[in-house]
Formats: sequence, structure tokens, C-alpha cells
Amino acid sequence: MEFDRPPPGEELNVAGEETVPRRAATVIVLRGGSHALEVLLVKRTERARFMGGVWVFPGGAVDAGEGEGDAAHRVAAVRELQEEAGLTIRDPASLVRFSRWITPAEVVVRFDTHFFLATLPEGQEAAIDGEECVDLRWFTPAAALAAHERGDIALVFPTIKHLEQLGAFATADALLDHARGREVVAVQPRVVVSGEVARLLLPGEPGYDDHGLDRGS
Repeated sequence: MEFDRPPPGEELNVAGEETVPRRAATVIVLRGGSHALEVLLVKRTERARFMGGVWVFPGGAVDAGEGEGDAAHRVAAVRELQEEAGLTIRDPASLVRFSRWITPAEVVVRFDTHFFLATLPEGQEAAIDGEECVDLRWFTPAAALAAHERGDIALVFPTIKHLEQLGAFATADALLDHARGREVVAVQPRVVVSGEVARLLLPGEPGYDDHGLDRGS
């Protein structure tokens, strides 16, 4: 993925020490059961300093009082889902681990984010607060990516890459079955700058191991 300017809140760290990533958690809410696969995206308010106007999976940073390790990420994921989408998951242990993404070292604001899967709780409907999140929609992964390509919604790199992965599954049940047997390995993209253009690369892609961004000494 190439860009000539970073998304809101993802300014490049052109001078200074590498930022330590903040712990975060995200929930990819699914519906469709054995018949289809749709995911919930919420739109962050345009006023937000970080990712303003971007469509994301519900999530956010782990609070200091939420503990350590996997349990803390699960507690944070459940709390953020309630705050941003009005959905209540009573047992954090029911969340299914899906992935772990670490913001590139070349970016100022960094997160170490654990992504979880969860089915839409029975009898509940998603609802935004109108403050932090101002809209929500259910999409098939392919429809969300197509809407982004048309310019109807704004997505960022991690969301795009997750939607591409989710699009390989025809139903929510098939995705959950796959994820329950999946080994989660941390993914840390890199920003590689060439002239006026920066590229976001994943491990294993050509150029990933090249010299990226000179942040000074």
C-alpha cells in the first residue's frame, strides 16, 4: 500500500526515538451464522485527533487498571465494544483470538493490538454513542473493501488487511472454526520511504528488510 501522506493520527516519526506501543484490543463482531458473514464497522467522529472519520472495528487502548497479559486485552475489548457499539459480552473468555498487529516502528502513535472475534450477542443490536463513534454499518468483507475503493468509506491499512483475510470465509461459523485452531503470530508492518512516496509492507514482502525511515540518531 502506497501513500503520499499518512492517515489521520499516523504521522511518521521522522526525528526522535522509537515510540513504545500502547496495549490495545479490538473486537471483530460477526453475524450470519452458518449462512453468511457480515462484520460490524463503526465510524469515528471527524473531530477525533486519531483516525478521525475512519471506519474501524470497535476497540481501543487497555486501561492501566485492567491488568496484564491476555486477560487485560479481553477485558479492554469487552469494555470498548460496549462503549463504541453498545454491545455487551458478559464473558471475556468467550472472545476468540484472531490476530495481533503492532504499529510500524516508523509511526509516532503506536499500538500493540490484539484482535478478537465475537458473534453478535443474541437479542442485542449495535448502537453508537454519537460522540466518539457517529455511524455504524454491517458489511460483508468484500462490500466494505469495495466501498473503500469507491471512496464511500475511509479504511486504514490494518482494517483493509483484516477484511481481505475475512473475505476468504463464506460464513461466520466457518471463520470461527478456523480461528479457534489458529496460532496467532504478531505482525508488524514497516514503512519504507522512496522519494515522496511511502509504502506499507508486511513481513515477507519485497523490500520489508530494506532500510526504511531515517528517524535521526
